[in-house]
Amino acid sequence: MTLYQSILESPLGSIRIRANEEAITEVHFLEEKELNDPNLKEDKSNPLLQTCKEELSAYFNGGLTSFSVPVQQEGSEFQQSVWAELLNIPYGKTISYLDLSKRIGDVKAIRAAGTSNGKNKIAIIVPCHRVIGTNGSLTGYAGGLGRKQWLLEQEMKVMHGVLTLF
Repeated sequence: MTLYQSILESPLGSIRIRANEEAITEVHFLEEKELNDPNLKEDKSNPLLQTCKEELSAYFNGGLTSFSVPVQQEGSEFQQSVWAELLNIPYGKTISYLDLSKRIGDVKAIRAAGTSNGKNKIAIIVPCHRVIGTNGSLTGYAGGLGRKQWLLEQEMKVMHGVLTLF
């Protein structure tokens, strides 16, 4: 299956979006060293990429709270169940890793749920940033804790009508 990619400039830096013919397969915050990758070429032939870029831009501007683009990730049945449950966390809300494990039906699987959360390759759209520590602390985020904090604060501002555009 052919993979397509595009880059979105966001308030949190460059984001690489990848898709196949059917779904978005990756939304990844690029680090400085990745920006010089010669394989990082823009592909404008996949309409899903354009739709995803438009939706992410609207999300960052506070005008979108849920995404319509289809998503697809490779993973175990357990990982798939965790990622599916992440999609059920409402915009502007957070749950703990313990809550996540309860929601997938196995309170003892808290570590495995956390690990699966961390293996999510579709940042923002599959909202792994909405999972926090039981004590309310921000823990683990592949894009960095600063980005996680920004995303959560942005969603709270939008929910409470206190949005400042960048």
